[in-house]
Amino acid sequence: MKLLRNYIDKIKPNFEKGGKFEKLHSTFDAFETFLYVPDTVTKPKGSHIRDTMDMKRAMIIVVIALVPSLLFGMWNVGHWHAEAFGQESSFWPNFWYGFLRVLPLIIVSYVVGLGIEFAVAQMRGHEVNEGYLVSGMLIPLIVPVDVPLWMLALAIAFAVILGKEVFGGTGMNILNPALTVRAFLFFAYPGWMSGDSVWISGMTKHASELIDGFSGATPLAEAAAGNVGSLPSIFDMFMGIIPGSVGETSVLAILIGAVILIWTGIASWKTMLAMFAGGLFMGLILNAFAANPYMELPAWEHLFLGGFAFGAVFMVTDPVTSAQTERGKWIYGFLTGLFAILIRVLNPAYPEGVMLAILLMNVFAPLIDHYVIEANIKKRLKRIKVKA
Repeated sequence: MKLLRNYIDKIKPNFEKGGKFEKLHSTFDAFETFLYVPDTVTKPKGSHIRDTMDMKRAMIIVVIALVPSLLFGMWNVGHWHAEAFGQESSFWPNFWYGFLRVLPLIIVSYVVGLGIEFAVAQMRGHEVNEGYLVSGMLIPLIVPVDVPLWMLALAIAFAVILGKEVFGGTGMNILNPALTVRAFLFFAYPGWMSGDSVWISGMTKHASELIDGFSGATPLAEAAAGNVGSLPSIFDMFMGIIPGSVGETSVLAILIGAVILIWTGIASWKTMLAMFAGGLFMGLILNAFAANPYMELPAWEHLFLGGFAFGAVFMVTDPVTSAQTERGKWIYGFLTGLFAILIRVLNPAYPEGVMLAILLMNVFAPLIDHYVIEANIKKRLKRIKVKA
């Protein structure tokens, strides 16, 4: 590592002002600060917060928290491919197959997304923002494994340019970039984001080779069709042995990531808990009316279905697009969970409501914070008047 540090220090002057490659300073700085803690220090004036955790390290912890979902998702992709085509199913062949299917999604995600981020940073003369380190890993985990790579690249370009950079880049965007990718795919290419065949690798291309009786339907699709009795066992849904997006099926793997995020202080447990509470509350309301079999589904089972748990842990806690105030986090998370289940059950055209619920609340997060702050100001003013 010392040899690498010495080499970086040797070529660094070429990328600074006046150097041969000064126009590539943003790119060089991005790689240097990714490998090493920045060597800049605060000046001895004004107030500062001194901490060993910079933004890149925070983002890397989120990526580490996503690893359990990623690894399980790779195995799950291979498992369901083997089930669908009647092949021998064992751990390592399943994992290897899933690895080869998911890896291109990750490569396209980072190459396209980071390529745009680097290009924009160079044009603006700014540092490369770190936020895409997480978005680049989230995107492959929330899309069908068989989505065409060119579609994914187009959706990523749309999300990064129009959903993020036009607002000023990381920290300024009002919508979650990863969910913006999924929303673009859903509305631009609905055939690749809905139906039973998109969740099982190979089904769209080799449907004639499927074993008899295999459908590939997700638990959400079964529930939306009124086939509540056909849902997998709670154990299978908790472990994630069900068809679905790459990283959204295993509640266990997601909870491992949640523990990492909460333990390190990266994500807010309040927002997570509030979303689960909101989903449970809406589920209980639907149970009270029970106008159809889907509404009769026990409220707590909704928390195991679809991308609810993944959204509660990794999406709704996005520090940029979620509420910032402490009370606002409770309100934001609760309403997101409430709307997710409401859309899921009452909108027959869209069986998964988590994406739309989070994007909707992304828009309202600043408003929630505004009214929380205003309420605090009024409360303090009243306190001052009483003392006077």
